[in-house]
Amino acid sequence: MNQLGLPLLLNSKILLSNFIGNKNQQVLDFVNRLFTQKRSAVVFISGTKSSGKTHLLQGCAFSALDKKLNVAYIDIKQELPKGIISDLTSVDWICIDNVDCLSITQQQALFDLYNRNKPTSVKLIIAASSSPNELNLLKDLKTRLSLAVAFTLEVLNDEQKILIIERKMADKNININSKVYHYLFKVFSRDLNDILNVISVLEEASLQQKSNISIPFVKQILGI
Repeated sequence: MNQLGLPLLLNSKILLSNFIGNKNQQVLDFVNRLFTQKRSAVVFISGTKSSGKTHLLQGCAFSALDKKLNVAYIDIKQELPKGIISDLTSVDWICIDNVDCLSITQQQALFDLYNRNKPTSVKLIIAASSSPNELNLLKDLKTRLSLAVAFTLEVLNDEQKILIIERKMADKNININSKVYHYLFKVFSRDLNDILNVISVLEEASLQQKSNISIPFVKQILGI
């Protein structure tokens, strides 16, 4: 695949085709149109935790790979090689996640990358928890990013979150009654990542005890 050798592997199950959210169709339509656009583009994606920012960026990366384009996906929260943003050359699609966490050096490198790519056909897709104006970034970078085409992802409701979880469980051939998810939303957390993490704990416990994951089982293992 035409993917730069980065320390973070993409999840092959995360695609644009299974991105959730009725109100998110606008950003999907826009991103898909970029594949036929020859000029450069900068897209800024914001959203709350677990709204799907990473899913969207990785989905973009996979779509670009499918079209035989050169792709880079970078998660700023991960440990990265020094100067990785500065080294991005000959890349058609650049997806940078969690720009809230950029160091000063990385911010300068992103600013330079933005300017360098402007006369090219490179697509730069960026994600953060808030809009550029609300982030603690260098003034010049903030000004550049404020010019990007901006989208804010919708907050998923419980049923949409359950659909995402059920798809992930189906990949593992695990069947859990949706009542368990509703119970976890009520007594544990409504955050999708928190739920997925606790389900991993429950999966391991269910294998050890050879028991199905039910509400009584959740109460027994988590004490809630």
